[in-house]
This record gives sequence, C-alpha cells and structure tokens, in this order.
Amino acid sequence: MVWKQWLAGLAAVCLLAGGTPAFAQSEEPRDELGDNDPIEGVNRVIFEVNDVLDRFILRPIAIVYRNVVPDFAQDRIRNTLNNLDSPVIFANDLMQGEFDRAGATMSRFMINSTVGVAGLFDVADELGVPRHTEDFGQTLAVWGLGEGPYLYLPLLGPSNPRDLVGRIVDMGLDPLSYVDWEDEDLEWVPYTRYGLDVVDLRARNIEVLDNLRKTSVDYYAAIRSSYRQLRNDAIRNGEVDIEDLPAIE
Repeated sequence: MVWKQWLAGLAAVCLLAGGTPAFAQSEEPRDELGDNDPIEGVNRVIFEVNDVLDRFILRPIAIVYRNVVPDFAQDRIRNTLNNLDSPVIFANDLMQGEFDRAGATMSRFMINSTVGVAGLFDVADELGVPRHTEDFGQTLAVWGLGEGPYLYLPLLGPSNPRDLVGRIVDMGLDPLSYVDWEDEDLEWVPYTRYGLDVVDLRARNIEVLDNLRKTSVDYYAAIRSSYRQLRNDAIRNGEVDIEDLPAIE
C-alpha cells in the first residue's frame, strides 16, 4: 500500500483528465491552487530521496517488466488489481452518499469477478459500466474537511494531513487486510499484489514522467501541482468548478 500510494503521487500527472495536463507541456510548472507548502525545505529533501529510489530502482524494474511481460498479460494484471480495489471504492461511495456510483461499483465487482474471471477481464466496462475511484481522503473532503498543508512523505510521496488519514482508513476498509497471510503457502500474496500494483503503474507512465522531468524547470513543483490538481479533480468527480475557471474579458 505504501509503495502504491507513492507511485500514485508520482504518476498523478498522467492521470489528470485521462492524459497529459497542459502544465506538463510547458517549461514552468504552475500551481493554481497556491503552493500551500509551509515546510517546503523538508519536503524537497524527502522528495530527492524518493526520486533517487525511483530513478535507480523502480524505473529500471518497470522498464524490464514492460519489455518482458506481454501487453495482454499486463492488462490482465491491471484489471485484477483494479477489481481488488472495489470494496474500498464501494465503501467510500456509500459514505459520500453517492448511491448510484456505489451501485455501479458493486455491479462492476460482481460482473468482473464472475464473467470477468476473477477480474482478469473488465467485462463491466464493455457493458457500459466504467470504472471510477474513491478513497477516504476524498470522503473527508466531501464531508467538509480541508486538506491542510502539502506534505511530501518518505516513500508515501505527495500527500497532506487529510489524505494521510484517508490512506490509513482505506487500509482498514480493505477486506484483504484482515486475511491471515502468515501461512507459508499464502504469505507471498499481499507482497505480490502491492509489488505488481507499483511496477505495473510505473511501467504505464514511464514516458509521461520522463517528459515531465525534462520539460519542467522545477520537477518538485510540477509533481506538487499535479498531485493537488488530481486530488481536487477527484473530489469533484471530474466536474468543473466554476470558481476555478479563468476570467474571460
């Protein structure tokens, strides 16, 4: 879970609106939400450490994974991992009062777990039930809790107090967290799940993150901006906030 959340922060730039955000294509990253980064000096030090781990460990592993594992197998892995996230998404849908979305999440889980062969195939998407994500950090935002200051945490990566609490609660909402994996025949399961999640997601975002690093004057600021924009977009379920639109004169 830790590595998954760190990578999710690093890969945020390519998840915005399903593609590369405009600021990633410019030379100067912009944080339209304001920096909100009172401990930037400490955050930057931690960022550099995490970045070294990514460049010298995670990225090379992701490249090998993408070159060795066939595309078809990679898609089956991603579908299965997404399906395993369904209970957490469903719980947060309910807590946010999004009952239609909760129904869609449950339908997806039932369809993909059966017809989709334990989630290997995203049959629900083909039937017109697209996937969405929710987490407890978003739920807290819907309940009115502010994000607090920007944080960059060791291994966890981009965050804030609200999302940090959300991550902890989401681990408690995951039914697989309560499975006893201590048996010698099963202890590899949770490690394999999280390891595949991290490597597969990193492999899917190699070019975008490489491009962001090359084109950004300040890579740290670009990651910070992309993370905060991603979180605000997710909280609004992709809906445009009129107050965020630029003034037209």
